Amino acid sequence: MTTPPVASRLLWARGLRAFCDGYVAVLLPAYLQALGWGTADIGMLGSVTLAGSAIATLALGQFGHRAPSRRWLLAAAGLMAATGLGFAGLQSFWPLMLVAFVGTLNPSSGDVSIFLPLEHARLAQAGGGRDERTRMFARYSLVGALCASVGALASALPAWLTDRFGIDRLAALRAMFVLYAAVGAIVAALYVRMDGARPASEPPPAPLGASRGIVWRLAGLFSVDAFAGGLLVNTILALWLLERFGVSVADAGRFFFVSGLLATASQLAAPWVARRIGLVNTMVFTHIPANLFLVAAALAPTLPWALAALLARSTLSQMDVPTRSAFVMAVVTPPERVAAASFTAVPRSLASAGGPALAGALMASGMLAAPLLCGGLLKIAYDLALWRAFRHHQTD
Repeated sequence: MTTPPVASRLLWARGLRAFCDGYVAVLLPAYLQALGWGTADIGMLGSVTLAGSAIATLALGQFGHRAPSRRWLLAAAGLMAATGLGFAGLQSFWPLMLVAFVGTLNPSSGDVSIFLPLEHARLAQAGGGRDERTRMFARYSLVGALCASVGALASALPAWLTDRFGIDRLAALRAMFVLYAAVGAIVAALYVRMDGARPASEPPPAPLGASRGIVWRLAGLFSVDAFAGGLLVNTILALWLLERFGVSVADAGRFFFVSGLLATASQLAAPWVARRIGLVNTMVFTHIPANLFLVAAALAPTLPWALAALLARSTLSQMDVPTRSAFVMAVVTPPERVAAASFTAVPRSLASAGGPALAGALMASGMLAAPLLCGGLLKIAYDLALWRAFRHHQTD
């Protein structure tokens, strides 16, 4: 399948952003610890970041249909650049919390920023029927997962700079946030070359119309999954590996690299599986085993067993990502796509926002395995509820 030019630019932008998200998720706890922050503070910053993303995405869902998507994409890219510079230049608690709230920092393995609904809507425009949309979203998810894996591997760069050239460790960590800002500028350059067309010649009177009911049902279910995912963002998993088994930052980065590669490989199979058993069945029947592996990792007595369970989880846990995106785009009309993507993403961000703070508090109290256990069991409950609600729903 030939990739349309607009889709190619979106894939490049997604890859660059995912690369930054990959190393930021691993380096963020180490950077904040170097600044003197505690475990609970780091969890709180993760929650503040997700809450800020949720509010921004909610505003986009309400007003995004009134202006060309390119304008919003350029604003988001500029905000990404400002976020990187803010984290590189500030070190006090409250200023960094403010930047985390209004910025685009992503402490998770997935995309929870305002970029997501905008890029999803434009990507759906570039696709055709259900199968083609699913393939397009699989490519989008695959590029994101692969580049996030490479980014996780790049988290070893500050330690290498310190060992090889004697650069101060804190300065090396700050340099990675300067790189984050530079990537924001590159992403903006990609968006500049996109046309600014909106789906309709005139903005619709409301962001959601006939699809309002199904969007809210999906949003409610997705919020359960997102809250569970908030307990398991990469920053928290990296912190768990550091605290539970004494894993180094470099080793954690290598683990997330391998984990991301496995997730990437699994997404290649998602369109093939969806063609045979449907979008909803693919989302559910790959997700449940993945979460059983997560529970197994929480109970693992040694590092090798824990890593094996987490890697097994990675082979299945992301197959629902492209199918979920394709399903949402398939059940709404084209003018509603930005709003639908936003309003299904907002509850996810809001629900996930409390996860890192709760996970950090649980770990600080000595219950290191609690975030993994609770997250895995809640995700299984979500899978069963989603299958029951939408197992007979047809998409084109």
